[in-house]
Amino acid sequence: PVVARAGLHHWEEPVISGTRGSGAVFFSGCNLRCVFCQNHQIATGEVGKCISIERLSEIFLELEAKGANNINLVTPTHFVPQIRKALQMARKRGLAVPIVYNTSGYEEVETLKMLEGYVDIYLPDFKYVDSSLAMRYSHAKDYYEVACAALDEMHRQIGTCSFDERGMMKRGIIVRHLILPGHTADSKRVIKYIKDTYGDDVFISIMNQYTPLPHVSDYPEINRKVTQREYDNVVDYAIDIGVTNG
Repeated sequence: PVVARAGLHHWEEPVISGTRGSGAVFFSGCNLRCVFCQNHQIATGEVGKCISIERLSEIFLELEAKGANNINLVTPTHFVPQIRKALQMARKRGLAVPIVYNTSGYEEVETLKMLEGYVDIYLPDFKYVDSSLAMRYSHAKDYYEVACAALDEMHRQIGTCSFDERGMMKRGIIVRHLILPGHTADSKRVIKYIKDTYGDDVFISIMNQYTPLPHVSDYPEINRKVTQREYDNVVDYAIDIGVTNG
């Protein structure tokens, strides 16, 4: 495995980070190439250190010892076999916190099946319904179909959510959706699909932190921040259709 960063991360959803932080391990590389990526250097594999599986298992235990609420595997898809072995090693040495699989949502079902029994919390993105947007911004025309199948498998494994006495998630699914400027109509389609399909079993995180980095200058329609009005419009829609777990 190639790891770009490991440490306590305090800026995830409150039920993931809490006050102590999430034990985030950022893996180098990504199976998507989103033009607006906020972690561009990590996603393209420009930064990172190749480590042994044994060292990865030690990192998990070190993060737990620092008080991490969970182990948060960020863009882990292409290292799943190595991660499984590292988790096996760490569990034999006492690793007990929940494992979070933090992904773009662009996952093969057979990859996710390899994780059954290893992952407690799935934290996938659900970026698009519209295939033309998926193609233009992530070079993945089939994103919606792949993400639907992946989320279905995650739900089969996890079912409903559960929390500890501190309100931290022990088991569950949180679907993230990043609103893109000018594309609130597709955001609503994403939220409606999740609500209609999974009801209250799945939490929805509606995100407004889109940042127009220099490399989106070739895409003028998204070369700006999301307005407060756009964000409020999507949140109001989610509330109107009955989303409460968000």
